[in-house]
Amino acid sequence: MQTVLFHSTIYGPVKSRRLGVSLGINLMPNDGKMCSFDCLYCEAGFNAQGPGKDGIPSRDSVKRQLKKKLEAMHTAGEPLDVITFSGNGEPTLHPQFKEVVHDVLTLRDRFYPQAKVTVLSNATMLGRPGVANALKKVDNNLLKLDSAIAATLRTLNRPTSPNVLPEGIIADIKQFAGQCVVQTMLLRGEWEGKTIDNTTDEEISALIQAYKTIQPRQVMLYSIDRKTPADTLQKVEHDELQAIADRIAKETQIPVTAS
Repeated sequence: MQTVLFHSTIYGPVKSRRLGVSLGINLMPNDGKMCSFDCLYCEAGFNAQGPGKDGIPSRDSVKRQLKKKLEAMHTAGEPLDVITFSGNGEPTLHPQFKEVVHDVLTLRDRFYPQAKVTVLSNATMLGRPGVANALKKVDNNLLKLDSAIAATLRTLNRPTSPNVLPEGIIADIKQFAGQCVVQTMLLRGEWEGKTIDNTTDEEISALIQAYKTIQPRQVMLYSIDRKTPADTLQKVEHDELQAIADRIAKETQIPVTAS
């Protein structure tokens, strides 16, 4: 079974196809996975592997490790475009997420003031005031919306709570109008006898209405780029992604990228 990708709290830097030179922060366990989604395409594997034994890193540990890494990179003259919250699950599940973001912004300003702080989130914790307030302070607030149709979202993203539905996610993301980027993974395939395809006219039309409601500063479309735990998924090639991006941009007047 595909398992966790990140075995440390601070990892990289790595070259991100969408973000540039990125230093990663994993707020979830180093030996397990914790997430409010269980996406079929998650590069860190399924939630069934369990949360591990290490537990989530403390605020002080994150701050100490990040300071050490940034000091070393700065001394060596290494470039840095972005500090990215990602890792083995949903970063906003960390109980001190707001405080960790404050620490990261402070350290960024000290060592790499030109670098952007980015959070990759599945948008399920936006109802927590501390999470929402913290996300309003980062440079790049990237929020996931793979489908605006409940059946597709539940099959593809497999939320751990039955209360998570597209209309709630869309309403929560709307509070960041103009301040967020919405990321959408497009793919095809099947899982447990169910066909998955969020590139159909019905799916794209529903997403367009969602984007119009949210009014993000940008929409990012992407498809599978690495191994996925569900091996029945198919990548959407760039030409098709670009055609969908062009349609969305035309109908919403929102900038759209395809990668």
